[in-house]
Amino acid sequence: MSTESARIMVVDDTPQNLRLLENLLSERGYRVFALPGGEAALRAAFKNPPDLVLLDIDMPGLNGYEVCERFKADPRLAEIPIVFISALGETSDKVRAFEVGGVDYVTKPIKFDEVAARVATHLKIRALQASLEDHNRRLEEIVEAQVKKISESQMATIFALAKLAENRDTDTGEHLERVQEYCRVLAEGLQESSCYSALVTDEFITNICQASPLHDIGKVAIPDRVLLKPGRLTEEEFEVMKTHAAIGAETLMAVLARYSDNAFVRMGIEIAKSHHERWDGKGYPEGVAGEDIPLAARLVAVADVYDAFRSDRCYRCGLEHETTERIILEGRATQFDPVITDKFQELSETFRHIYSRTSHRRIQQAEPAASLSG
Repeated sequence: MSTESARIMVVDDTPQNLRLLENLLSERGYRVFALPGGEAALRAAFKNPPDLVLLDIDMPGLNGYEVCERFKADPRLAEIPIVFISALGETSDKVRAFEVGGVDYVTKPIKFDEVAARVATHLKIRALQASLEDHNRRLEEIVEAQVKKISESQMATIFALAKLAENRDTDTGEHLERVQEYCRVLAEGLQESSCYSALVTDEFITNICQASPLHDIGKVAIPDRVLLKPGRLTEEEFEVMKTHAAIGAETLMAVLARYSDNAFVRMGIEIAKSHHERWDGKGYPEGVAGEDIPLAARLVAVADVYDAFRSDRCYRCGLEHETTERIILEGRATQFDPVITDKFQELSETFRHIYSRTSHRRIQQAEPAASLSG
């Protein structure tokens, strides 16, 4: 804003004062809008806000204090500097003018050099404030971009660590990426229409997409003789395999101890620890049931099992979509949350599409003898 071409609104019920101020300010290069009362001034300001207002106090209808209060109550007008010009000379009058939001007070009779100096000063102050606000906005954008860059770098590192854990266990490829997509699709579906809508916020969706790759990070501690065994595990071996859930959670707890406010890490702990729990309480590691299982873990449970059954393993080929869908639906209200299972059924074709985009492998027609272990 050029102070010389600034828009100044003059509000006074005395025509002589209006003409005097309009003429003198116009000669200084300002664009002047002279109005005879408060109501007219507010209507004009709402339509085309000025850069500064010279405001009389003692006017019929809305007085100057009331007009100023209306300006300050409206976000579009609140930052416009208002200079009172009044014949009221008591200290209480001036104090009230500042209390309602005025930035200056000039006592009549008008001394134009004084008015011009104060107008110029407040326009410069306002221009500096606007410049500072613009600078702060740009600075916030730069900081936000840098924070995003750092966050993305951290997420990439965490994802790489999760991939290391995955690569010890399977050669399915893109498993973590698909689980992320399944979780996003399920979460968005639950947000749109389900009894969990209030819980599945945008932040929840972002966090589950970022945290879901951590679900099996504890498998880095499982011995190869168990993790890579090409066949059914013995009861003893399965007990060893089951420890990966607690190990993953404990590992992430150490991270949370340093970053206690990190919602992403907190959700990662829930997922790593509880994605093998069952709705009926027969899962592990703690045997919790129903809604005592964290919602994020219940979501990952469906996503992980779907991708595990679809994918080739060293001891079997992957299953077709229809077979996998049937297995998951049969687990409704026993292995899986019934609400999430129903949402999976609604979105099953999307699951099929996500898998088909990233997988090229043999298909096994028959069902496995038992549900997925580990």
